Amino acid sequence: MNTGQMLITIAALMLLTLVILRVNNNFLSTNTVLMENKFNVLAVSLATSILEEAKGKAFDHNTDTTALTSKTQLSSIGPESGEVYPNFNDFDDFHGFVHIDTTLPSAPFKIECEVFYVNPSNPNLTTGSKTWHKRMNVMVTSDFMVDTVRLSSIYSYFYFR
Repeated sequence: MNTGQMLITIAALMLLTLVILRVNNNFLSTNTVLMENKFNVLAVSLATSILEEAKGKAFDHNTDTTALTSKTQLSSIGPESGEVYPNFNDFDDFHGFVHIDTTLPSAPFKIECEVFYVNPSNPNLTTGSKTWHKRMNVMVTSDFMVDTVRLSSIYSYFYFR
């Protein structure tokens, strides 16, 4: 082999090396995006499960067995004494609920819930007074996620005579 052929061979090997490194980099980037999306979907699933579980409960501790006609009959937000998860009996018992979910082998998720009475004309605003509407915010975080997943839902009490 002469010098020209040797230079062409070296250049071809360098080109091949650059292509292999570029392909490997793309695989790693794709894998990172795939894992982030997987964790986000799992977090949304966990948050939705908590919201659906809470909406399957009574609106309020006092509406569990009887129908209410006045807002003064509503109880305060939060679990009643002695109530612990999974034995919550109404929607607002989830206020202050914090749970570390380790059932999924991929990553542990921290689930936090807040429940508030909301202003019916603007449900984004919380109110200190009792209303027929409550909003639950569920936040799911993990060390393996970039962002926090936040879901909200409004639960209203309707009584028809």
